[in-house]
Amino acid sequence: MKNMLILKTRALALIMFVLMSVQAFAQEKGLDINVDVDKGDSNMFAQPWVWIVGGAVFILLLVALLRGGSKK
Repeated sequence: MKNMLILKTRALALIMFVLMSVQAFAQEKGLDINVDVDKGDSNMFAQPWVWIVGGAVFILLLVALLRGGSKK
C-alpha cells in the first residue's frame, strides 16, 4: 500500500514537471529587436544654438553671483 502511494506521488510529480516545462517552453518567444537609428536632429541638445544660449546664461549667472557680493 505504501509503495503504491509513493508510485502515485512520483507519477503525479513527473506529470506536473512535464506540464510546467511544456508551459515554459510555449511562453518562450523569439527575439524581436528593433534598432531605429534616426539621423534627424530631433534631439534638442544636438543643435549648436542651444549650447550657445546655455553658455551665455551660465556666464551671466556667474557674473551676477560674483558681482553681487561687493558693493561699491
